[in-house]
Amino acid sequence: MRFGAVAIADAVGAVLVHTTRALDRVLKKGRVLSADDVAALAASGLHEILCARLEPDELAEDEAAMKLASALTSDTLRVEDTRTGRANLYARVDGLIAIDRAAIDAINSVDEAVTVATIAADTPVRAGDIVATVKIIPFAVPAAAIAAAVARVVSGRTLALAPWRPRRAGLILTRFSGTHETILDRSGAAQRERLIRCGGELVCEVRVAHDEASVAAAITQLAGAGLDPILALGASAIIDRRDVIPAAIERAGGTIVRFGMPVDPGNLILIGRLGTATVIGVPGCARSTKRSGFDWVLERVCAGVPIASSEIAGLGVGGLLDDVAARGAPRGVPAQRPRARVIAAVVLAAGRASRMGSNKLLAELDGIPIVRHAVLAALGSAARPVIVITGNEPAGIRAALAGLDVTFAHNAAYADGMAGSLRVGLAAAGDADAALICLGDMPRVQSHHFDTVIAAATDDATIVVPSFARKRGNPVLWPRRYFGEMSALTGDVGARALIERHADHVHFVPIDDPAILVDIDTPAALAEVRNTRES
Repeated sequence: MRFGAVAIADAVGAVLVHTTRALDRVLKKGRVLSADDVAALAASGLHEILCARLEPDELAEDEAAMKLASALTSDTLRVEDTRTGRANLYARVDGLIAIDRAAIDAINSVDEAVTVATIAADTPVRAGDIVATVKIIPFAVPAAAIAAAVARVVSGRTLALAPWRPRRAGLILTRFSGTHETILDRSGAAQRERLIRCGGELVCEVRVAHDEASVAAAITQLAGAGLDPILALGASAIIDRRDVIPAAIERAGGTIVRFGMPVDPGNLILIGRLGTATVIGVPGCARSTKRSGFDWVLERVCAGVPIASSEIAGLGVGGLLDDVAARGAPRGVPAQRPRARVIAAVVLAAGRASRMGSNKLLAELDGIPIVRHAVLAALGSAARPVIVITGNEPAGIRAALAGLDVTFAHNAAYADGMAGSLRVGLAAAGDADAALICLGDMPRVQSHHFDTVIAAATDDATIVVPSFARKRGNPVLWPRRYFGEMSALTGDVGARALIERHADHVHFVPIDDPAILVDIDTPAALAEVRNTRES
């Protein structure tokens, strides 16, 4: 490639090196200059311009990027049109991305002008996610370099996206005589959520005593139902190949593939086989939905990726993960009595209620204002303090809540939308560890719904969302780490967009009551709620 200043008169067909203004137009770098472009540049008083010209044996940046990116595609990966020498590869399906590092390194060693960057290997992706980008550094590259790079692509292995398979899983939860059912409920919900993320389904959950015979019988039962994988989460951690869960796998006729992995949290995982089914002794850290070594194994199983003992042994680099709150004693921290978490309830009661025609929160239902129903539910829960955000008709809201132990915070800019009320509420929450964001127009939500959401908050990263019939409900619990992002929202939007952004940290807790979906936005909605109660 010839690179340098050329006379304006000789610049037709050359590639512009830097973005340049010419009369009333802006010519972007990388543009192949036309006769009109050159005329505009000359009229601007320029006599020469910095350009590049391709040699006969070279490929332009976009063509070169597309050739290499196309070689990396597959049935599960697609490439979009190139621009400025860049071609991005995207997932066609949900699944787990595997990357042959040696092949990528070999491609990147061909020529400094040719680069491929990828996301981390073994990352779960969704359809539409970017997984790799091909970037040609200069405006052109020798065709031979691209040919050499393409030759280093190992079809189906350099970039391999394994789609999730529709796994039907079984779960065994063991217990001692004093094990509380709510602990088992949370543990089951966490595994159910994990399987959904991996395209699977938790078909059957069995709760048995923590002894070898009971666990073996449960494994046999789930295997007989054709479930795979079979997950066994014990009331106590597995500490030896002769412990209860591994002994039960062998008693059921299975074999132990691997005990322990060089990933922390997740060290105490056990992988076994029973016929064609994978049996996993689940480490205690999996009671939290925070990512751990268990997720690394489960994702491989759900994507149909082999998981031999030797592959587990190779996971140590990058295997030191963040601590999980569910650990008995996080690394380097002496065990101590934990401080009780402070979870504030923030009740949004500032809106204009434009579709209602009047302030809906002051409308009466069962003889009391709608907003009082919502606040009483919050006060009956474990959340404290209960903070009510006023805006529209603040005096009326205060009167409707007279005598209740609540803190008021006023959003003077309530007309700008919900985001401002969130910001005011989070500021009023002070040093709270988390905030339950509640809507003041949900009169059928009950205190035990609040407590169910609070009980499902196992660490300082998990966003807890109640659900009914696979639909999101309210209230939603947000740990403090998200307060900054929530406070940065603007306009008439809540924090729903952040749920999508942090999907890996969202825990959906099922609640068998449609009340968590019912809000009052219109007179018709109010009439329907009244009629439902009367019927």
